[in-house]
Amino acid sequence: MSEEVIMDNQEVEVPVEATTSGQMSVEDALREVLRCALIHDGLACGLKQAVKALDSRQAHLAVLCESCTESEYVKLVEALCAEHKINLIKVSDAKKLGEWVGLCKIDREGNARKVVGCSCVAVTDFGEESEAMNVLLDYFKTH
Repeated sequence: MSEEVIMDNQEVEVPVEATTSGQMSVEDALREVLRCALIHDGLACGLKQAVKALDSRQAHLAVLCESCTESEYVKLVEALCAEHKINLIKVSDAKKLGEWVGLCKIDREGNARKVVGCSCVAVTDFGEESEAMNVLLDYFKTH
């Protein structure tokens, strides 16, 4: 009986992500880059931390929410990115951005609960190089 348990423990099915025939979308690449940066403690979330990272030129990438209602907030982040030549990308939903940067609770099934919206994020450390990071860098070269 103990031998069967050992055999069962050794044979673990690992889900393989489905790869598409084309490239990943910019949104998917951004989500992967933010997840990797979160793991490597390379995110500055919120206005105060993001502006501090942008102003001190520690940020490599800034993500801003399009649904932000404060025009001064948007102007400040856009001006800092333009002044220091930092790439800026905009996302549509603050709750989605908050979920991507880990501002939520994950339940037993792996679904996000109690998601807090986030209007601005600065990436200070990408972590390891990945296909998603290359997709984002190519996107910035073309736009």
